[in-house]
Amino acid sequence: MQQTKTELEESLHQFVTTWRLLARPFPQADLSDKPSLAVSWPSTHFPFYNMVFLTEELRDTDVLGDRVREAATYLRTNQATGMFLVCLDRLNGTAENSFSSILKQEKLVPAIPMTGMAGDVLPLAGTAHPEVRFVRISDDKTIQTFAEINCAAYGLPAETALSLVKEHTLWSEHAYGFLAYVGDTPVATATAIVNDDCIFLFLVATMPDAQRKGYGNAVVRHALNTAYEATGIMRSVLHATEAGYPVYLRLGYHPTGKFIGCMLES
Repeated sequence: MQQTKTELEESLHQFVTTWRLLARPFPQADLSDKPSLAVSWPSTHFPFYNMVFLTEELRDTDVLGDRVREAATYLRTNQATGMFLVCLDRLNGTAENSFSSILKQEKLVPAIPMTGMAGDVLPLAGTAHPEVRFVRISDDKTIQTFAEINCAAYGLPAETALSLVKEHTLWSEHAYGFLAYVGDTPVATATAIVNDDCIFLFLVATMPDAQRKGYGNAVVRHALNTAYEATGIMRSVLHATEAGYPVYLRLGYHPTGKFIGCMLES
């Protein structure tokens, strides 16, 4: 994997600070900093919003064990479900070798592998998709639909979407989020968040029965290009799932690091 330390740090920084942008307006949000851990926990029922990040580069097994234990305790003592996010490329030496066993000991499972990606890729060439129309995410209804598409794509209970609908700050102040519709049916969603001098691509998802039809690609291009037209920012960062990785390579992004989202055992 081609990467620089600067891009790896950028990838983690964008992850943490973007999640804090979306968490900050929620009245119960915990945005605390602990030794080597950054908390961004709005306590929503939508689990992707609740996150504890490992921020330190570690080599020592004992120190890693302490950090993972503290993160697991935090997840365990909160009623809301969330994730512990680790940049695997910042684990070295014995810490790298012992990571899997420490997760198992703390009853955490590596649930969502991601690849950090970046590039000065904007604007993107548009692709005609005559079936699709785009609706900007801006109100209770569109925010709920955004969350419901993500729930369907990732196998989460649809009712968790309801905890997001009353908070509009992200969408009105920082984000260019869109839903893709075919007729009256929402089929995909993508959001471009302006954070510092970067555009962060956020929670791209397609309904299971609408996948492999180009809808996700179309809404990604639309969201990113709309953000570019508004800001002139060419730099973009994202964290790709295994399914999304080849799509983003074709868009011009390059990999910068490996991440894993860990959750408590069921």
